[in-house]
Amino acid sequence: MTDTIISSATREVIIGFDRPFTIIGERINPTGRKLLAEEMKAGDFSRVEADAMAQVAAGAHVLDVNAGVPMADEPALMARAIRLVQSLTDVPLSIDSSMVSALEAGLAAYEGKALLNSVTGEEDRLESVLPMVRKYGAAVVAICNDDSGISTDIDIRFNVARKIVERAADHGIPACDVVVDPLVMPVGAMDDAGIQALSLIRRLRAELKVNTICGVSNVSFGLPNRTGLNATFMGMAIGAGLTSAITNPLAEPLMQAVRGANVLMNRDPQCTDWITTYREPAKDGGRGGRRRRRPAKS
Repeated sequence: MTDTIISSATREVIIGFDRPFTIIGERINPTGRKLLAEEMKAGDFSRVEADAMAQVAAGAHVLDVNAGVPMADEPALMARAIRLVQSLTDVPLSIDSSMVSALEAGLAAYEGKALLNSVTGEEDRLESVLPMVRKYGAAVVAICNDDSGISTDIDIRFNVARKIVERAADHGIPACDVVVDPLVMPVGAMDDAGIQALSLIRRLRAELKVNTICGVSNVSFGLPNRTGLNATFMGMAIGAGLTSAITNPLAEPLMQAVRGANVLMNRDPQCTDWITTYREPAKDGGRGGRRRRRPAKS
């Protein structure tokens, strides 16, 4: 059994084969969110605060923090965002950047064992990120692309994942601290993208024995009713062995798919979470359960 442990100063989350599925909230990310980017650049983090609390209330176990604002001091923004979010909630964080200096700034500001997002199979990335992972005792997301780009061949993507796991071991990082992203392609552009992703998830679990993660919304890019398709894919991917995902916990159909998968795979003992969340409120004068309040979508 493979367990990836990440933590804040006071709370631990375990990503694992036989654990409840781990939801990593994606919304603290200015990419594609012009207003959030402008606010962060101007030093206004009120939306970051609101997004953090709303995602935790909706059921996120971990929050992804990205500070990639164009023409801004990303390392400084990252450090500020990490400190702010940790002052608001004790859920662990995923530190997310394509800039190595921003990753290190986030790690230096972080209290606990972070999930670093991410490393690829590119040589310069391996040699700059893996020593940092080792230095700070973090876990790391490994993305299945390398110097040749993103392959449509899952054998090549699997080999990139194996390379990263082996190179991590060379740096003293155990396989349990490497969470592999198989790279989900859009089914609107590639008909067998879903089949490919599910096959690769199964193989990563069986052969490399690593936990897996993905950006769920990639699968539906360019198609209508994206939330419905994302939720369907989520349930199927969990059945194939996916153990975590970076996604929007405010999307109720998606969270319902996750909770349902936890029940059906015996990861919600006595269906406690399902019953607590979805039991109908009692009728007047009768006895019954109380439905958990859900946060309003933002």
